[in-house]
Amino acid sequence: MSQLSHESIFILTSNSLLIQQPKTLFMMLLRAIFLAFIFISACTSPPESQNTSASSTSTLSSNFQSAKLMPIGKAWAKTQINVPIFRSHGLLSNDSSQWVSYYDSSGHVVIAQRLLTEVQWEVSTTPFEGNLLDAHNSISIGLDGNDYLHMSWNHHNHPLKYVKSEAPASLNFGPQAKMSGQNESRVTYPEFIHLSNGDLLFMYREGGSGNGNTMLNRYRLDQKKWEIVQHGWLDGEGERNAYTNKLVVDNEGTWHLSWVWRETPDVASNHDMCYAKSEDEGKTWKRSDGSIYQLPITARNAEYIYHIPQNSGLINQTSSTVDSRGYPIIATYWQVKEDSATQYMVIWYDGDAWQNSVVTNRKSSFKLGGTGTRNNPISRPLVLCDDEDRVYVIYNDEERGQRVSVAICENLSEGEWATYDLTQMSVGNWEPVYDPLRWERDNILNLLVQKVGQGNGERTADLPATMVYILEWNPKSLP
Repeated sequence: MSQLSHESIFILTSNSLLIQQPKTLFMMLLRAIFLAFIFISACTSPPESQNTSASSTSTLSSNFQSAKLMPIGKAWAKTQINVPIFRSHGLLSNDSSQWVSYYDSSGHVVIAQRLLTEVQWEVSTTPFEGNLLDAHNSISIGLDGNDYLHMSWNHHNHPLKYVKSEAPASLNFGPQAKMSGQNESRVTYPEFIHLSNGDLLFMYREGGSGNGNTMLNRYRLDQKKWEIVQHGWLDGEGERNAYTNKLVVDNEGTWHLSWVWRETPDVASNHDMCYAKSEDEGKTWKRSDGSIYQLPITARNAEYIYHIPQNSGLINQTSSTVDSRGYPIIATYWQVKEDSATQYMVIWYDGDAWQNSVVTNRKSSFKLGGTGTRNNPISRPLVLCDDEDRVYVIYNDEERGQRVSVAICENLSEGEWATYDLTQMSVGNWEPVYDPLRWERDNILNLLVQKVGQGNGERTADLPATMVYILEWNPKSLP
């Protein structure tokens, strides 16, 4: 593998025999034998669970994939605020340029821009500020079809903060504005979702943890204004709230949404995985069998695609994707049994029924409980599917040295996973924040990577400002 010449690009490689370029036929043979030995010895049976498909995990702990790291600047690192997985999005691109947002150590929103063919960034510190002590208050950006940036930031049950750039691809923003003007007083978890015609969706929770409803707006590119799609169509009825995974849109234009319910502010009360889809741009919502929901969707009429009881260590707000057939795939984690290790899981639809695949063979468990942001030993997972229907789960695990790791499955029905590390350095409490538009166009993974700390219940870690990087990895580089 050739070394890139630009001094601001770092190449992460391993001294392991597994990725050294063989120079002789003997070395090629030795490499193949060694790889086969590790694969056979690492394959294990999954933990016991109901309705769990057969799967095995091949953990190649010494196999590092070459990834390019592009530094941008140093940023606040005492909390997870720059890298929680629910940032939708922290990193975006069109076919020529890329944008990233983060908080610096003074609490100001920073927007940076580069050409995709370059590694140098134009960095702009905006006048907008956020509360760095609360990791919920992250920044989310969207890019409409005319290349205007949209941004929402600093929310944890606060009035909506929303701005739009003054011009296409501009790093300067206009004044704060409302969207619909309705249900915008207690906003948390703002998310932008991109539609193929250049419109944007904006989803958020109105209300508190254990007592909130889900809202969905749409930005009409031709009208340059926002409208309500559904407000409160996921209804906690004042007794719970839905924690949604990322809403995804398939090639046919169907919207797919999954979520877990939470009964109280305590994360231990998370339970069950539910699902709904819309084939008419959010007007009507259906279950996976095509039956129509009577809105709003509540805990009584929701489709439960996988039953997971409270106190199972089930995490909320992870991610989902679809395969080439438009079948949804959801990544999360929980404990199958109280005394079992916490495992990453993929719940997926095969066209007839919902299945589950155990992604990892972790050895340790931990008690998932309490309120506020948690200092967990593993991150929430990001799941992606490429144009050949390979599934990727990206995560960060103490058992792997807190590196950026990826588990890959060639065929979900076979359930065999191979795991690689994309960095050798520790990223602390980092969670995967990625560029969805780059992945959709090119199947190239761009991640916002920063080593951060996090204390339980919005406490801070003793960590100075650290460098923000963009990690770039092409899965085609796999051996």
